[in-house]
Amino acid sequence: MKNWYALYTRPRHEKKAYDILIEKGEEAYLPLLKQKRQWKNRKKEVELPLFNSYLFCNFDYKDRFDVLQTHGIIKIINFKGIPAVVPEWQIEALRTMLANPESLRMENYFRQGDLVEVMSGPFRGLKGTVANIKGESRLIVTIEGIMQTLSVEMDKSYLEIRESEAVY
Repeated sequence: MKNWYALYTRPRHEKKAYDILIEKGEEAYLPLLKQKRQWKNRKKEVELPLFNSYLFCNFDYKDRFDVLQTHGIIKIINFKGIPAVVPEWQIEALRTMLANPESLRMENYFRQGDLVEVMSGPFRGLKGTVANIKGESRLIVTIEGIMQTLSVEMDKSYLEIRESEAVY
């Protein structure tokens, strides 16, 4: 049974790996976004991968070795040792969103409970965890010594994920 899988590629090999997969007759999808780039002497509109080092391929998992032998492909993305199947509706959502890129904006990916640090704005330097309360993103700071917790609404673009460490 065919499923969509996310493939991890060598850096800057997304387009080449995609072309080779298509030549092999595989159903592949490489989400591209048009961007204007400027060099010293010229401006040009280029198509860049939406997700660096990732592309998607629809194949039967038992045929994975042919896909993995494609130049530029490093691995199939796994979660806890299980290949991550990307639902068809998510591929279609990507296609629809890229067909209308005017309002497209990349967002930072945070899970509830992630340790983060505020990188800009009035709370710069604060560390805490992420929580979503009634649809808003909030930075939670807990003062363990006195068993008190505060939260503040926070724009996720100000946050950067941090490795686990004690937050006091």
